[in-house]
Amino acid sequence: MRVVHFGHACVLLDTGSTRLLIDPGIFSAGFEEVTDLDAVLITHQHFDHLDLDKLPALLKRNPKAQLITDSGSAAQVENARVATPGEVIKIGGASVRVVGGEHAVIHRDIPIVPNTGYVIDDGAFYHPGDSLFVPDEDVDVLGLPTGAPWLKLGEAVDFLREIAPRVAVPIHEKVLAMPQMAYTQFENLRPDGTTVTLLPPGEETEV
Repeated sequence: MRVVHFGHACVLLDTGSTRLLIDPGIFSAGFEEVTDLDAVLITHQHFDHLDLDKLPALLKRNPKAQLITDSGSAAQVENARVATPGEVIKIGGASVRVVGGEHAVIHRDIPIVPNTGYVIDDGAFYHPGDSLFVPDEDVDVLGLPTGAPWLKLGEAVDFLREIAPRVAVPIHEKVLAMPQMAYTQFENLRPDGTTVTLLPPGEETEV
């Protein structure tokens, strides 16, 4: 699988048969130029995962792409298919299992919004959105949240250890002034058999 990280939560996955863009938000850059997409997937409605200003132009450049969102984002966009946790969506030659259902708690006084994680091709890649939901599948490549108002480093490390992927690619890093501090601890505390791989921004990487 080939992966491009456009910064923060936005990743492009090319499975060889299908091209999927996940979470094009306002902290990410360059995704608006992507073409030949089969689908755009949104995990939840927060602006760092869903750039409502750039999304229409992205979809115009990709007229064959399905727009698949969680239930909370669907009201903000047009012509979206709502992803329901537990279902498997076939997109081109890929399968996408929808998991989770709720955003992680930021604070007890802030309402919890829907959040759908996406498990691609039986665990070839997992994007959890803003949650630490552990899917049933063995995960080969994990998009590992690095920093967020709902996350502390120890929780991210425990999530990494519980998933125990072959490769972890840190994402969701733009809220941190020095994400390298988290990357160092991911490397130091990773489970045996897991490699932590930093993806060069905007560059296609085989993982």
